[in-house]
Amino acid sequence: MDIAIKIVAIGMITCIATLIVRPVRSDFATFIMLAGGVIILALLLNYLSSVFLSLKSIISFTGISNNLFGLLIKIVAIGYIIEFTASLCSDTGNSSLGDKILLGGKVIIMVMAMPIVTNILQIIMKLLPA
Repeated sequence: MDIAIKIVAIGMITCIATLIVRPVRSDFATFIMLAGGVIILALLLNYLSSVFLSLKSIISFTGISNNLFGLLIKIVAIGYIIEFTASLCSDTGNSSLGDKILLGGKVIIMVMAMPIVTNILQIIMKLLPA
């Protein structure tokens, strides 16, 4: 609960600072937004590491390949980075560029997910009677 309050406080402070600075120096407003986002991401690193530890225990319990686990982590990371970047573009008035970034991210995720889909289909085919 404490982390949620910190995130909300940093988000509100960032938004208010951006609203105050934007009419005077719009270029600084972008840096303020970026700094607020980076601070929030830094606060989440401990929580993300605990999620990764939990996922690793699930992976070792189920016997899923470490390569697939690494690929899954990369896909999730790409999704978050793409979303963050597209939101930043939209916040700076470049929503068209943000849309292109989102499209590019979706294509990259789809391509990277193909080995996972192939692996799942192979497992399903083994389970089906011949």
